[in-house]
Amino acid sequence: MVDRSDQRLDAIFHALADPTRRAILGMLAQREHAIGELAPAFPISGVAVSKHVRTLEAAGLVTRRVRGRSHLCRLDPVALLEAHRWLGGYQRFWSERLDALEALLEEMKREPDGR
Repeated sequence: MVDRSDQRLDAIFHALADPTRRAILGMLAQREHAIGELAPAFPISGVAVSKHVRTLEAAGLVTRRVRGRSHLCRLDPVALLEAHRWLGGYQRFWSERLDALEALLEEMKREPDGR
C-alpha cells in the first residue's frame, strides 16, 4: 500500500525529472517571478510554462498567488527538504560502498603483482 508520503515523493521526483521544471525552480530560487516573466526564458509557449508550473505546484515545490492579472510564483523549499531527507537515507549505503572500494584499491596498490 502506498501512503501519502510516498505519493508526495513520487510527485516531487516526477516534477524534478524534467529539465524545464528544474530550470524554473532555479529561477524561482533567485526570486519570485510572474509566469509572464518565466515564459521568455524557454523555447516553449507560455501555456506550456504554465503547465510546468502547475506540475511544480502539485508537487508542493512552488506556491502561486494572484495579484491582479499576474500569477506570482515562489519556490517552496519544504518539498525539496523532504526529497533531500529521503536521499540522505542512502548516504550511508553509498559511503560504505565507496569506503570498501577505496580499501580494495589501496590493497591492490600494495600487492606487487596487482592481484
